[in-house]
Amino acid sequence: MIEFYPQIKQFHIMLALVSGGLFALRGGFALAGARWPRSLPVKWLSYSIDTALLTAALMLLTILPWAMFSNGWLVAKLVLLVAYVVLGVMALRDGRPRRQRAAWYAAALLAFAAIYAIARAHHPLGPLAAAFA
Repeated sequence: MIEFYPQIKQFHIMLALVSGGLFALRGGFALAGARWPRSLPVKWLSYSIDTALLTAALMLLTILPWAMFSNGWLVAKLVLLVAYVVLGVMALRDGRPRRQRAAWYAAALLAFAAIYAIARAHHPLGPLAAAFA
């Protein structure tokens, strides 16, 4: 399966950006009062993208040598992923004050940005790693 690594990696990156972009779009419109971000078709689209993203991630995990993950960047990414999901759910959930949902939305976007930076740098500190080297 190693021969498909470049394609799987590109697919994973594309899905991560699409997933984050869809969340940013949904969250922004939900905070503005639109109803469509909470509609069932949009939720199912989001679930489908995230399922494909997770599948690609697991495929990459099985392909790559374990030594690549020795510095903890993958663990940092996974911890932030859990935080991103929880914050995103709180931001999109009805019945909460708008100010709280806006704070959760901003925090979720920051978590997504941190996940992206860590993935690009392959270091738990992301781009800050150079400052501490």
